[in-house]
Amino acid sequence: MLKSQVLELERIRDDFPILKRKVKGKRLVYLDNAATTQKPRKVIDALVDYYERYNANAHRSLHTLGIEATEEFERSRRGAAEFIHASPKEIIFTRGTTESINLVRFAWAEEHVKKDDTILLTLMEHHSNIVPWQLVARRNGAKLKFIELDANGRLKMDEIEEEIERSPRLVAVTQCSNVLGTINDAARICRRARKAGSLSVIDGAQSVPHMPVSVSEVGCDFFAFSGHKMLGPTGIGVLYGRRELLEEMAPFQGGGEMIREVHLDGAKWNDVPYKFEAGTADIAGAIGLLAAIEYLSEIGMEKVRRHDVELLRYAIDTLKGIKGLQLYGPERAEERSGVVSFNLADVHPHDLATILDGEGVEIRSGHHCAQPLMEWLRVPATSRASFHVYNSYDDIDALKAGLEKAREVFRL
Repeated sequence: MLKSQVLELERIRDDFPILKRKVKGKRLVYLDNAATTQKPRKVIDALVDYYERYNANAHRSLHTLGIEATEEFERSRRGAAEFIHASPKEIIFTRGTTESINLVRFAWAEEHVKKDDTILLTLMEHHSNIVPWQLVARRNGAKLKFIELDANGRLKMDEIEEEIERSPRLVAVTQCSNVLGTINDAARICRRARKAGSLSVIDGAQSVPHMPVSVSEVGCDFFAFSGHKMLGPTGIGVLYGRRELLEEMAPFQGGGEMIREVHLDGAKWNDVPYKFEAGTADIAGAIGLLAAIEYLSEIGMEKVRRHDVELLRYAIDTLKGIKGLQLYGPERAEERSGVVSFNLADVHPHDLATILDGEGVEIRSGHHCAQPLMEWLRVPATSRASFHVYNSYDDIDALKAGLEKAREVFRL
């Protein structure tokens, strides 16, 4: 029986068509939400409606379809802004968190990060929040500094505050780890960074889908997240940037729509945020993202977070009882987003994922685009189960049963 103290799970699961299918003849138990989430009918219908009823290019044409596409595209921008408590003028549509961070790299850091400047990161960062800064440092002669974690996978706040006092040029931190689930105090970090004159970039790919987020409360300079991790389509993301910074920055790409006028001897840029949206945008993706935002808002992000914590408590308690299983990350559910990473004895995570798939249980195995963190954990990879609004205690019980079967297969 589906159980939740917070959500009407049967009603919510009915909204997700894919959950009715079977995998290897078994009920689909989808626990790979940190990689990408499934889509409710509301999102699917919004995409179909755009393509069937008013497919046209936004900001280009004065005909009826063009006007309707533009209105819906900009309504999506306003919805994204409201969702994270920002101004629509500070919302740039991108392909996702990776492109958002790279936009900051090219449009701000390449010009402002100088030789011997420090870029401050943490060991729990996703590659998307490491590699762009490695490239900047290599090109401009800057230095990277990584803050370590405590034994429970929590950021050492005394160390990061001490390093921020040395006024690094840039502080780039994830709000939630995609491996450990650790929730970082982004507001505290950004306050310190602002006081030290450092620019702050927050990776919100794993936080925005799971908890209420207000960029005004976080106080960051830039904030990035992806649509597909929050029930929306793939290929659409958001970069929030402080208006005054965006006004000063050069364009990310050149082309149509990001200009006000073009002549043979030069060009003038469009207003923010359009200055950073060259070419035809993912109009359908933005419209689908708004549908996802509306769906989550109807549930309520406080309830989404409470459901997360409920599942995490049950998962941690359940998995701790499996002989030979090693859990990673904070012990308290309240310190995590909806992620549980683990290893089972000496079974390779890829083998474990294959056995679980045979039971209809879909998890992620590998380094999770966080190889520096794997090196810190002293493992080549982990298995990861991650949750969202349609997951239940039953799904965790199915995960446990699959792990127990793996123990039998490997005679553990």
